[in-house]
Amino acid sequence: MSIGHGRHSMAARLFAAQLLVIVAGSLTLAITALAIGPGLFRVHARQALVVLPQDVAHHLERGFEDALLLSLAVASAAAVVTALAASWLLALQLVRPIRTLAEAAERIGQGSYDVRVPVPASGEELTTLGSAFNQMAAALESTEHRRQALLADLAHELRTPLATLEGYVEGLADGVVPADEEAWTVLQAELARLRRLAEDLTAVSRADEQRLDLRRSPVDPAALVTAAVQAAQPAFAAKGVALQASVDQHLPPVAADADRIGEVLANLLGNALQHTPSGGLVEVTARGRGDELELAVADTGEGIPPELLERVFERFFRVDAARTRDEGAGSGIGLTITRAIVDAHGGRVWAESVGSGRGTRLVVRLPTLPPTWDTDKRNSYTAS
Repeated sequence: MSIGHGRHSMAARLFAAQLLVIVAGSLTLAITALAIGPGLFRVHARQALVVLPQDVAHHLERGFEDALLLSLAVASAAAVVTALAASWLLALQLVRPIRTLAEAAERIGQGSYDVRVPVPASGEELTTLGSAFNQMAAALESTEHRRQALLADLAHELRTPLATLEGYVEGLADGVVPADEEAWTVLQAELARLRRLAEDLTAVSRADEQRLDLRRSPVDPAALVTAAVQAAQPAFAAKGVALQASVDQHLPPVAADADRIGEVLANLLGNALQHTPSGGLVEVTARGRGDELELAVADTGEGIPPELLERVFERFFRVDAARTRDEGAGSGIGLTITRAIVDAHGGRVWAESVGSGRGTRLVVRLPTLPPTWDTDKRNSYTAS
């Protein structure tokens, strides 16, 4: 209702503004014409007729003034009608899209994020406004879908550890479960699982909001790979999976946060270990690719169907939905965090796989520093 009143109000304002201009112009024209016109007419009439009786002169002047006022009245009326039509057309073209935007914004405020508005074909400002509104609505809809998916996935992830904790606590309280070392180990493991999930959610939330703290400095790729392999070696040895590294010589440094890139490699290696059976092989490579550094982790494990290669970077996504965290599937957030860190460094990350049972190769590309880079400029690469 208020929108409709706003529409009429704007049309009335437009008409009132134009009417004010018309009235002011008409009054100015009338005053000027009546002040100057009769005198000029009298002068020219006497010059033309030489001798002009007084009553004839008065009659002619009165006729001139009446004709002048009638002409002004007709012209003013035509101007008022034109202003009224122009105001109505302008209000129709201007207010209708605004009213549509207001109604759409109200529906979005009520939770209908799929609302879109038609983009006017005429009027650059209205076209820009309509396009910007639709982009905003699409972003809000995408955010809402991600929020709903996150809540659903989070509820699913919490269900198993909470059920385990609840069962053991009730068992301990009832005396059914002995309070021995095994029970406390299970409780501690489930609490640790919940803590890791909370930490992962915090990290991915910061990544989504582009609030990752990066402290960049020149980093040697060989040092990154060596540190990651050394840290992961005990876990690989325990599972019986071979871990190898291959690094090209004389690779240029990258401007990176060493801890964050180390986290990327740890996530990639952890993912490879989860999906590679005992007796398999995981290889880490570092290669130069033009002005980029390529870090890759290849395994001989389960592989990924081609249609799911991009989805592995979605939060909580698992190629095999039947796998549970008890089977070592992780939180399902590691690769999401990996992509966020790589994106923050201006790089790219993707997955390659021939298919199920054929192994997987996860590739990271990071821009390298130019050969002429001055070590005194390292502070310019510091970001927060």
